Amino acid sequence: MAKDAAPQNPANNTIAFQGEPGANSHIACREAFPEMVGLPCATFEDAVLAVQEGRALYALLPIENSLAGRIGDIHHLLPESGLYIVGEHFLRIRFHLLGVKGAKIEGLKSVQSQPPALGQCRKIIRELGLVMVAGADTAGSARQVAEAGDPSRAAIATELAAEIYGLDIIRRDIEDETHNTTRFLIMAREPNDAEPEDEPVVTSFIFRVRNVPAALYKALGGFATNGVNITKLESYQLEGTFNASQFYADIEGHPASRHVRLALEELEFFTNELRILGVYKAHTYRTALSAGG
Repeated sequence: MAKDAAPQNPANNTIAFQGEPGANSHIACREAFPEMVGLPCATFEDAVLAVQEGRALYALLPIENSLAGRIGDIHHLLPESGLYIVGEHFLRIRFHLLGVKGAKIEGLKSVQSQPPALGQCRKIIRELGLVMVAGADTAGSARQVAEAGDPSRAAIATELAAEIYGLDIIRRDIEDETHNTTRFLIMAREPNDAEPEDEPVVTSFIFRVRNVPAALYKALGGFATNGVNITKLESYQLEGTFNASQFYADIEGHPASRHVRLALEELEFFTNELRILGVYKAHTYRTALSAGG
């Protein structure tokens, strides 16, 4: 099990995450790098800054959730951060109903957590008739419930948060869907690209297409003709416009392989900017899904 964050730990053994101790990002850090020290940060920007300033070797950032969809701030942060994607991690999200020691489910009146967590546990909230209270994050909500000491207040958070803040788990696994999974990106100051023989490999990049008719269609045509699978493609706005001006994409394969190289060359012909953010080994969760596991 990973150690708790401590200022004396060297940066090369530290991984930054957004949230308070006990957050899902903290659990993901422990799973991905059990030997490293987690550094809690108030915002995604603070986690990135910790790596930029050399206070952490990695930042672990959530990019998408199987229920809530993409985590929008990250898409703007990735190209601006100057960091590189060196890996990915998938975490099965498990939420529990937490209360102070001795609290009973029949005595609960309110439940606090971050809005996405509340939204992912609607069934039990309706079942118990609880008033929802929006919190900044799951672990922070658990801490506030513990500090309040009120047996009528509950939090939706993780088992690790219950352990850290001395709360009882009143009911386990209260999320509406069992497939609730978050994908995280592992970011570093220097690239550490996978080798072609490390397949299966994921290549992530951003691009902007030229402002000409059918530019996106033509730009992506090379992936179809070269048999390259695009696993993620998303657009987002820049500079206050309402044009789909920038795209983030994940593809299967290494840029050194012929079919990926040809596809990227065709893409580049129709773009104003193409920047590869990382080339990294696919996580076992991804490969298990591809194999039907």
